[in-house]
Amino acid sequence: MTDLDVSQFEGADGARFAALVKSASKDQLESLLAGDHRGSFLGAIFERMPGLFRADRAGSTNAVIHWNIGGRPDGGADTFELIIADGTCKLSPTPEQEPKLSFTLGGYDFLQLIAGLGNPMMMFMTGKVKAKGDLGLAANIANLFDLPKG
Repeated sequence: MTDLDVSQFEGADGARFAALVKSASKDQLESLLAGDHRGSFLGAIFERMPGLFRADRAGSTNAVIHWNIGGRPDGGADTFELIIADGTCKLSPTPEQEPKLSFTLGGYDFLQLIAGLGNPMMMFMTGKVKAKGDLGLAANIANLFDLPKG
């Protein structure tokens, strides 16, 4: 794969998304995340998260989770807020609630994680993923979503 375009990811199911991420080089993915479509690309990923939520595994989990995806061209981060409450998950249009758990990671590492290509525990232990707040919830987060398994 020589060119990587955000349109290749549009409408891709989990398996196709994972295959695209797996077949792309780190430079290609970082270039995609440094481009003009970064916000809409990441936004589209997070818009799918409520549909991937496994209410049957959530039990009585109620939490606000912030995902801080670093590596923006201006040096900042994009923050996305997922709210898990009463067996549902929704994406907040603006992250403004106090999180029970916050993840901070780079864009490339986020794509590896969400595509099932990175081991969450190893990424945490090596500092690629930082978690602040409820670490028990952090350890269980992968079980709450039906994500691809690399």
